[in-house]
Amino acid sequence: MRPGILVQHRTSTPRSRELVRCDIGAVLGFLPEDRWPPEATAGDLVDLPLERWEDLAEHPLRHLVDTPTRRAVRSFFENGGELLHVMVACIHDEAELAGGGLAEGVLAPLFERLRIEEEIALLCVPALGYLRCDIARTGVVRWAGESLALELLAHCRSLNNRFLILDAPRGLHGELLFRWFAAFQQVDPETASWGALYYPWLHRGDELFPPSGAVMGTYARMERERQPTGIAWPPANVALRGVTHTEVEMDWSEVGAVGDVGINPLLSQPGRGVVIWGARTMSRDPNWAFVNSRRIVSMIGEQLRRDNEWAIFEPNETGLWKVVERDVGARLEQLWQAGLLSGTRAGEEFSVECSGATNPLAIRDAGELHVHVRLRPVGTTEQILIDLRLGSQGT
Repeated sequence: MRPGILVQHRTSTPRSRELVRCDIGAVLGFLPEDRWPPEATAGDLVDLPLERWEDLAEHPLRHLVDTPTRRAVRSFFENGGELLHVMVACIHDEAELAGGGLAEGVLAPLFERLRIEEEIALLCVPALGYLRCDIARTGVVRWAGESLALELLAHCRSLNNRFLILDAPRGLHGELLFRWFAAFQQVDPETASWGALYYPWLHRGDELFPPSGAVMGTYARMERERQPTGIAWPPANVALRGVTHTEVEMDWSEVGAVGDVGINPLLSQPGRGVVIWGARTMSRDPNWAFVNSRRIVSMIGEQLRRDNEWAIFEPNETGLWKVVERDVGARLEQLWQAGLLSGTRAGEEFSVECSGATNPLAIRDAGELHVHVRLRPVGTTEQILIDLRLGSQGT
């Protein structure tokens, strides 16, 4: 080496190439004040990561887990789930759950923990299904769990790759169920596609319980059985395990009526048991009507964010834009080959732009990198824009 010349080798920023998992679940529960351990306060949280039902059944803190949550955990693993978080928050009483602003109030530690555990892709809250419904003289149906359900849907939207599985409120059937659900869908249409509702409740012998734990386990099983891209398969026409019959037996016309309003019916079939007979989100937007379409887009958005986090601290200029465009295009081609995207050939139904047009001076000065991705997931009729924003404002 000639004197006066220093050669420095730059270490490349590590790049993530693993596919995002979409089968890890969380069951949320609540512990009323009369069951708090010593020195506990409102909002305190128990978080138990589990890999099998026995991990909870044998855990020294199992007495802090409420009955609906325990049943959902058992159903999750019976139906093929593999990894699960159980999060139980201390509350004063059930009435506290009916109030608004819970994510910034008593449940703030729970929501913060959920944000930290970014691998969680599926949520259920079986205790919500037990909260009361009131019917006004005008016929309006009010469910005490509605505020928290809406906050969780907004949370799923903010995390993007997270999906809420809801139970129909206990005792709500027929026209009253349809009337409540139609109103609930319209409260916040922007978040409705990040969740799905299932009806009716399930029996195992004489035991009656909400279906969300069993359904969430089925989601997880289908994802793992069809790795690495199991979310392309609608979670429907699949038999549930660990159940004997449904609370309400429906004929085909009733099943059709339930499905037509956007609720996913659970149907008893001779020789098969109880079968999930729908895969609809709660959204009325045709682009987001189906669970697999919503989850495909959410998964791809999260995948691209993780793939390209390395670029945040790189010089935001033409060279970087070309590299990001190439990498994102390569990932989309991989996902197209796996059957997540439409098109008869690679690039026919997806495109990537990372350029001066998506990154004007104001964006670069803010320390952000913007990438526009257009794609059409399987099962949809229109292209969808993913506006990937890397940097100080996140995705």
